[in-house]
Amino acid sequence: MSETTSHKGAVAVSAPPSPDDGLSPAELAAKYGLTVSGARPSLVQYVRQLWGRRHFILAFSQAKLTAQYSQAKLGQAWQVATPLLNAAVYFLIFGLLLGARGGMEHDVYVPFLVTGVFVFTFTQSSVMAGVRSISGNLGLVRALHFPRASLPISFSLQQLQQLLFSMIVLVLVLAAFGHFPRMSWLLVLPALVLQFVFNSGLAMVMARLGAKTPDLAQLMPFVTRTWMYASGVMFPLDYMLSKAHAPGWLAEVMLANPAAVYMDLMRFALIDGYGNDYLPDHVWALALGWALVAGIGGFIYFWKAEERYGRG
Repeated sequence: MSETTSHKGAVAVSAPPSPDDGLSPAELAAKYGLTVSGARPSLVQYVRQLWGRRHFILAFSQAKLTAQYSQAKLGQAWQVATPLLNAAVYFLIFGLLLGARGGMEHDVYVPFLVTGVFVFTFTQSSVMAGVRSISGNLGLVRALHFPRASLPISFSLQQLQQLLFSMIVLVLVLAAFGHFPRMSWLLVLPALVLQFVFNSGLAMVMARLGAKTPDLAQLMPFVTRTWMYASGVMFPLDYMLSKAHAPGWLAEVMLANPAAVYMDLMRFALIDGYGNDYLPDHVWALALGWALVAGIGGFIYFWKAEERYGRG
């Protein structure tokens, strides 16, 4: 401390130099243990945070499922009625009017169609919900601190619960057309797990894109509708491709698309006589590959923008 005398005789005391003088803002933050609010954690920390919110994810998905049809008189019955009505329309147009059954009898084609509609709706709904998972819940995102990946995963889980509820009706349809439980039905479990992982990864990709461009939600119905027609929901895809004399490479690409792969797995598991009672090994490899690419890739892609969600 130093003293100086002014022209009036007063003594002025100068402050001692601060030990923080000359430090940059980043160095000051590091010195005092300060971190940026809402900063992105490491990938390992993020996974741990997400696991710690697992109860929230489950409860949020159940709440959304319950509230989805709360204003409708038939309530949760619309979970099953909607895809069944879609299947009835597709049967009328593609099964009867256009004759796109590929030679399948009614007892095979109807289960083929209903299974395809239910399985594709699972993916379609997950994508559509993922697009709005951040932009449609900004109040929650801005009010609470939690890993934002909880939202698209929760919406995918909601669609899985809805599919499981619909599976009860699917079993009744299968039984009505002479397809009863057998050992291959156990393959439904790994097929659904792989599809759920794929759907969750895709939902996270769409969540990040939708958070930046909310108008994407208006475009996605057209994209998913095109995807539906290109995946063989209403008709045997290989039959239609051969009928159209499609090039071999195009046929391989379309048959390898994830929606077609997961529908093939479910149809093979549930429908007697579908696929000549065997499914090529590469279909399971494709299903696993799509799940890993979309699940891991989508998670990392979403995590990289964690600190930007809900801002601006």
